[in-house]
Amino acid sequence: MAYEDILPRLARPSRYLGGETGSVKKDPAAVELSIALAFPDVYEVGMSHLGFAILYRILNERSWIAAERVYAPWADLESELRRAGEPLRSLETERPLAQFDILGFTLQYELSYTNILMMLDLGGVPRRRQERGAHHPLVVVGGPCAYNPEPLADFFDCALIGDGEEALVELCEAVRASRAAGEGREALLDRLCCIEGVYVPAHFTVAYQADGRIAALDSLRADRPRVRRRFLADLDAAAFPTAPVVPTMNTVHDRVAVEIARGCTRGCRFCQAGYIYRPVRERSPRQVLDIVEKSLAASGHEEVSLLSLSSGDYACIEPLLKNLMGRFAESRVAVSLPSLRVGSLTPELMEQIKKVRKTGFTLAPEAGSERLRQVINKGISAEDLVDTTRIAFGLGWRVVKLYFMLGLPTETDADLEAIIELAARVKKSGKGSQGGADVNVSVSTFVPKAHTPFQWEAQIGIAETRRRQELLREGLRARKLRMKWHAAEMSFLEGVFARGDRRLGAVISRAVDLGCRFDGWNDCFDFARWQQAFADCGMDAEWYLRARGADEILPWDHIDCGIPKTFFLRERRQALAGAATPDCREGACTGCGICDFEELRLRLCDPRKLEEQVPAPGGAACTAAPGEEQRCRLRLRLAKIGKGRFIGHLEFMSLFHRAVRRAGLPVRYSQGFHPHPRISFSEALPHGMESEAEIIDLDLAAPVSVAEAVTRLNTCLPEGFRVREGALLDWRNASPSASIEGTVYRFELPDAAPPDLPKRMAAFLKAAEVPSLRLKKGQPTPVDLRPGVTDLEVSDGGLLLTLAKGSPLPVVAHLLGCDEARVRDLPGRKIGVIFRPGPQAP
Repeated sequence: MAYEDILPRLARPSRYLGGETGSVKKDPAAVELSIALAFPDVYEVGMSHLGFAILYRILNERSWIAAERVYAPWADLESELRRAGEPLRSLETERPLAQFDILGFTLQYELSYTNILMMLDLGGVPRRRQERGAHHPLVVVGGPCAYNPEPLADFFDCALIGDGEEALVELCEAVRASRAAGEGREALLDRLCCIEGVYVPAHFTVAYQADGRIAALDSLRADRPRVRRRFLADLDAAAFPTAPVVPTMNTVHDRVAVEIARGCTRGCRFCQAGYIYRPVRERSPRQVLDIVEKSLAASGHEEVSLLSLSSGDYACIEPLLKNLMGRFAESRVAVSLPSLRVGSLTPELMEQIKKVRKTGFTLAPEAGSERLRQVINKGISAEDLVDTTRIAFGLGWRVVKLYFMLGLPTETDADLEAIIELAARVKKSGKGSQGGADVNVSVSTFVPKAHTPFQWEAQIGIAETRRRQELLREGLRARKLRMKWHAAEMSFLEGVFARGDRRLGAVISRAVDLGCRFDGWNDCFDFARWQQAFADCGMDAEWYLRARGADEILPWDHIDCGIPKTFFLRERRQALAGAATPDCREGACTGCGICDFEELRLRLCDPRKLEEQVPAPGGAACTAAPGEEQRCRLRLRLAKIGKGRFIGHLEFMSLFHRAVRRAGLPVRYSQGFHPHPRISFSEALPHGMESEAEIIDLDLAAPVSVAEAVTRLNTCLPEGFRVREGALLDWRNASPSASIEGTVYRFELPDAAPPDLPKRMAAFLKAAEVPSLRLKKGQPTPVDLRPGVTDLEVSDGGLLLTLAKGSPLPVVAHLLGCDEARVRDLPGRKIGVIFRPGPQAP
């Protein structure tokens, strides 16, 4: 059974289509090695992850490797696959996961662990590494959670610790060499463990004391007592995707993402990323500009996100932003800095950001009181925060988002009250600004993470989390402030697995058997099932939230992040003393031990090497017409066929907007606060229906020949979409919705069609009213099907239906005496439109 046969029954089939612009599809017979890059969450989340995109591009640049993608299937697809006995497949070639040589999972979040086992099950790959033979894929994991991979140690063959750009290619080369040598699985693992950064759990043994603590954590190889993380010394020397895969649906972060720096020197003591990604390595602004220009041209996106753990700390941030605005503001490209530190956000930066449109404005004070910010080494003051938000409100921002944590070490209720007071001060800082000011407060529960100064601290339990959340909710509500929070049970479980050991593998496996999936999603998380899993395995989950002794063996002690325990212990003492550790970017070395001051060192770009202004590139979409007399309207007839029919209407609109930008057509933009391209579409198609007559109007600032426009667009449209023809009209012509008098649909008649169908059709057309019931929001609602139907005809085994307005599905269902679900399974197609008199048609 093909995926295409299952897609009509899914709520979001566009998650599983593949064929996107920028995707790479290779002939499996023409490559030596295949790897499925697996993201244990849905498509719209995974497609927003930059690391995944980087590895996809790096691997596919090698002719001998085929890298394909697979994302966690939502419950509806999982159910359909199990019912049909079909395996989970990749997007590019629809190959079952069990047929790949390597299956690589990224570990971004502890609550995605159950999805990994579910994907292994659906892919036909045994869960446990001991159960796999030579013909099974090598299961590899990586990402930030791989710095304590022990809860999953039973399920993967090896983990890649640290930066993956070079190490993953070396791993693939080792697998290729091992296969050429005819080696078995054990010999392959021996070969892999010699690659720096690769951890093989089968090469380590763990013993436990009677009280549950670890008694010994030993390597079976004397030459490899610990696994040191892999690092990339120079970002400029690393490959970066400039022709990104452009999603066919709206994703969590729908934009061009460019990593401008990796690592952070701020030293926030709760932040795992701030330690495991040290030292800071900045990408040169020239390379950033080049990546942005090529990526925008290849993708058609209208926003660029400059990614870093602290984007505002990038040494060239102001001249870089000025150059980006100089190049792309005319093309309506906005720039966002999603990770900003209060002290690094200047009025000049905010002025640049708002030039096109105001992207999100989020700041993370983390703690409300000065005392607790000293404990966590945050290094900002309340005055800094309030001054920054006052400027933002003054520059036109209406909403500021503030992120805090509760449950930090040494926290008291007074510290929580300080969150309320600080948020109220921020809101007050916008008083009197035009349009008003609002503040959204988001509060997460502190989870101690491995390889941080707080890795020994206790995590508060569920009851205490709820108490502190309620204290904040009530206090913020009294100040008319909104609060978002993480479910206490989710944070509890995250804490268990963040510092867990190998014994938790049995719990994860049992939880999957009980139906746990997508545990990071509120509407999917079922804590009762997890409680049952722990009970069935005879384990106490709360034991894992306890404080750890300074001399205790930790489950991740064999993973070397490059920073010694002695430094973390010193930072822990500094925290409890309320003493700050300075930023080594601005002062003396703090002695964390990560740098060798030769290859691995702090690498900052030089602002003096970047010109102040770079001319805008050619070929950008126009935003204004040089003269009204040049305005015209390009009307297109587009086909939406094959898998393209499963793209929803809003997703199709976004997809087409990006194709127009890639094609460089001079589309006009609306005026106002958020300008939009003047592109008009005909009404939405029913879900899953093909079309040969999607009518789209483009309001152009200058004439473009029809042939050129059609050619350009067809080069830029993804699989399943094709412009059939076009026509240039006067720009004053009515929009498609106002120009179309009727729409013609054709449905293949089933073998079981009513024999009296012609009589039913005649009676329908003669009737003044055809009452029926339709489900609206789950409730049967009376409707009249007769209005809008102008013609019915049977021709060549198909039912032709002409509508002035509305959906054809209930009419066809009525005529065939079946429900709408059955009609959706019939091959149906929009075959034409009827225009009102005048020069309308392409």
